[in-house]
Amino acid sequence: MSIKYVAEPFRIRSVEPIRILSREEREAKIKQAKFNVFQLKSEDVYIDLLTDSGTNAMSVGQWAGIMSGDEAYAGASSYTKLEAAARDIFGYDYVQPVHQGRAAEKVLFPLLLCEGKFAISNMFFDTTRAHVELAGGRAIDCVVEEARNPGVRAKFKGNMDITRLEALINELGAENVGVVVMTITNNSAGGQPVSMQNMRDVALICKKYNIHLNLDAARYAENAYFIKRDEAGYEDKSIKDIVAEQFTYADTCTISSKKDGIVNMGGIVGVKDGSSELVPKVKANCISYEGFYSYGGLSGREMEALAIGLYEGIEEDYLRYRIGQMEYMASKLDENGVIYQAPVGGHGIFVDAKAMFPHIPYHEFPAQILALELYKEAGIRCCDIGSFMLGNDPDSGKQLESEFEFTRLAIPRRVYTQAHLDVVVDALVAIKDYASSIKRGYRITWEPEILRHFQAHLEPIV
Repeated sequence: MSIKYVAEPFRIRSVEPIRILSREEREAKIKQAKFNVFQLKSEDVYIDLLTDSGTNAMSVGQWAGIMSGDEAYAGASSYTKLEAAARDIFGYDYVQPVHQGRAAEKVLFPLLLCEGKFAISNMFFDTTRAHVELAGGRAIDCVVEEARNPGVRAKFKGNMDITRLEALINELGAENVGVVVMTITNNSAGGQPVSMQNMRDVALICKKYNIHLNLDAARYAENAYFIKRDEAGYEDKSIKDIVAEQFTYADTCTISSKKDGIVNMGGIVGVKDGSSELVPKVKANCISYEGFYSYGGLSGREMEALAIGLYEGIEEDYLRYRIGQMEYMASKLDENGVIYQAPVGGHGIFVDAKAMFPHIPYHEFPAQILALELYKEAGIRCCDIGSFMLGNDPDSGKQLESEFEFTRLAIPRRVYTQAHLDVVVDALVAIKDYASSIKRGYRITWEPEILRHFQAHLEPIV
């Protein structure tokens, strides 16, 4: 049964023209891009679902705030506003702005990890995994079993597997686990939420073994919405209160504010205890990598926009519309037999490319096939969250097989309308109908050592 589209809780006052190239032009463009969607020019894309990070539409309040940005190098009033907003919402003593989420990881992770150390997460996203490895550590995923079957509809499929987490700690030795990372929502598992009870349980285990717990909280507001809707005892709590409780369970947080902060650039490292020895070390790394600690790679105007966006991102009407977009698309896919990570998560549709191309082996990258076909079919750009993104084993250099072969269609915030989403659904249905005619996938002809999917060159296997 179709789910009714939730009307936008805003008016559109500014528009950006877009156009769609012909099929022949799109096929030429993707070939020129070495069959890597990251190498396409934005002007050649009709609907851009590559990421929901930094691709959001800011509000009139945010644009007005930009005009009052304080661009002082040190002690800017814009930092004071951002610090006050972040402390109010997250409850952490120390707030360190950085320019984006991976910068937060670059600042924090070398303080927790080194050669011989492990990091365990409900699931690492690609950039987080890369920063674990760059710090010398090794990343281990520990998501619940339900998440491994896209067709299984269960609440909170982003949860950490508590039993396996404790077993891993005992197997590796608690002294060798540098950090446990709780990712909310769980991006690599399909944008799936994490329950408050699961966060509470993980925190208790980390306390038991004296292991640092970091909250990877790019989509903390979307996660809070799912908790309010689906977890007993939270239905009458405000989103703001639920967000605050989420952060109480971790020692630190790393946030890409380009998601739920609804800005185009920004991130945060948070330290719960302001007297922690981590604070001066975070400041030192920030000064080395990002800039002075009271701006952390952001301009004053960007900090102004973020201070406002942090509050806009936890408005319940906005979140109802935001999650409603995903549920609308998912219901259309259900009607047409397109399999995705179900129930739908918070920031996009994760289509099961393994189910669409069951005859294509993981090393020919079925999720990348679907991403390329979507561009050729309708000018839609999205990305692989599968074996192509996962890359090679850092020790053996061999291609890893991902637990999932998802093609992620990440929906930017306050950007696309119902008609755009209908175009996406129609394209997926069309591809499903001819999927069996695609006999082979792609091979990599060149790749960098780290985060290859951003730059790698591919060619079709014939």
